[in-house]
Amino acid sequence: MRKLVECVPNISEGRDQSIIDAVTASIKEVDGVSLLDVDPGNATNRTVITFIGEPEPVAEAAFRVVETASRLIDMTQHKGTHPRHGATDVCPFVPVSGVTMEECVEIANKVGKRIGDELGVPVYLYENAAKKPERQNLATVRKGEYEALSNKLGKEEWAPDFGPNEWNEHTAKTGATNVSARGFLVAYNVNLNSRSKSIASQIALDIKEAGRAKRNDKGVLVKDENGKNILVPGPYRLEACKAVGWIIEEYDRAQVSMNLVNTAITKPHEAFEACRNSARDRGARISGSELVGLIPEGDLLAAGKYYLRKANQSAGIPKEMILETAIQSMGLREITDFDPANRIIEYQAGLVDGPLVSMTNREFVDVLSSDSPAPGGGSVAALSAAQSAALVAMVCNLTVGKKKYAAVQDRVKEIAEISQDLKDFFLDAIDADTNAFNKVMDCFGMPKKTEAQVKAKGLATAAATRLATAVPLSVLAKIPTLLELAKEVAEIGNVNSLSDAGVAGLTALAGAEGAYYNVLINLESLKDMDQSEDSEFYAETLSAAKKAMALSEENAQLVKDFVKGKLEKAVE
Repeated sequence: MRKLVECVPNISEGRDQSIIDAVTASIKEVDGVSLLDVDPGNATNRTVITFIGEPEPVAEAAFRVVETASRLIDMTQHKGTHPRHGATDVCPFVPVSGVTMEECVEIANKVGKRIGDELGVPVYLYENAAKKPERQNLATVRKGEYEALSNKLGKEEWAPDFGPNEWNEHTAKTGATNVSARGFLVAYNVNLNSRSKSIASQIALDIKEAGRAKRNDKGVLVKDENGKNILVPGPYRLEACKAVGWIIEEYDRAQVSMNLVNTAITKPHEAFEACRNSARDRGARISGSELVGLIPEGDLLAAGKYYLRKANQSAGIPKEMILETAIQSMGLREITDFDPANRIIEYQAGLVDGPLVSMTNREFVDVLSSDSPAPGGGSVAALSAAQSAALVAMVCNLTVGKKKYAAVQDRVKEIAEISQDLKDFFLDAIDADTNAFNKVMDCFGMPKKTEAQVKAKGLATAAATRLATAVPLSVLAKIPTLLELAKEVAEIGNVNSLSDAGVAGLTALAGAEGAYYNVLINLESLKDMDQSEDSEFYAETLSAAKKAMALSEENAQLVKDFVKGKLEKAVE
């Protein structure tokens, strides 16, 4: 799974297009980052920028946003209706796929430190990145807004996490920047077969994290010692969920409108089910739902898998089929069209399949046969492994639902899902291998006229070669497990697909050996580089590759012996 992080910096400029363009241009300069949205507001004098990419490029782009904004925006002249702290007010990092919240916290700290050290801008960490509990809430950190900074900076209790703790001419111009790691926010609405705002509001109270106001036996609101309503959780309470019920005249129905402020905690399908249960209690029915804006692929895949498993079907099927299950189960096309290409964040950013994976078989083989050194054996090895994983999943899915194999249904469904994940990993490696090789080739073109240039070229080439070695090693490392699964489905799966399990074993071994060869040839290059002499990378990589290759050969032989023996016996 590709590692993807979203960043949503908010800059304190919504009127001067030249400044907005300069800030967004700094993002476009970073390779590996896709700019998704730029939303300026005149009254707020603020622009919300959204971009996505792998962790390192996103971290670099975020730093450039803050650098450009702090250089061009003068906070002493800023006026706007939205609360703000500095030229870049907030800079949150959001895990989208293949990245944990902890990793986003690390990114927030890394970028925050660079902002403080290199730009001299005070940085406060909030939400999941907060170093102090009282700073988790942005409103607390930003209390008094920019105008309060002159009194805060210099005091120990308001010392920033990074950067200067002083009010001077520079910090007066830049203000402070608030950096965080937080969950992905999804705006999600569920529709009712009713025009009753009351029912929608009651459902919202049932599910929202804050709960509903407590009442005594006589229906009177219960207050605390400060005269405020005491809130109690509803029967279908969802964490990280804000909700309200209202009427949508355009749709001629009532609707429960939700902000799922962290989909790592509560996902849209869980909210859909909670609303369905609450509506059923009131004699109403959910008729469908809609997403406002974008959603991570993983959230929609989780929904599809939930409904497939609920129906006792295999969730070990291609992503497109899982996504379609989610769309239909949640009624996402009830009111408007829903095209995953436009609504899933990774798809809109063009960050799913690489150019090689997107080719037809003919196109791939044609480019493979050209005089270009990449794609080459590493990409073909990954493709072989992907084909093997696909065959294992196929045997499982041809076993699901067959009465003769009732005893192994749960296991074959589990293997199918694992195999699909392996398939997608190997598919990603097809492009990753070629990309890594191209980076090595780029290093060969670096200048080497001076001693410093020669050293820089050597260091860059060694680093790129280590990356080019790591990609086939990652493929090789997963193949022993794949072969274990091939052996298992050969034993317990649909006997009519025994030959398919056998071919899965053969292609997996071809993938393993191809990946192994690529590890070895890259290690040979590293061996001749002075920069790798004091590194443990060479020895550790060679040891890991040999171990994975030996295990692959052992497991492949087990598959071959079992399948070949059974098939030969059947025809004798």
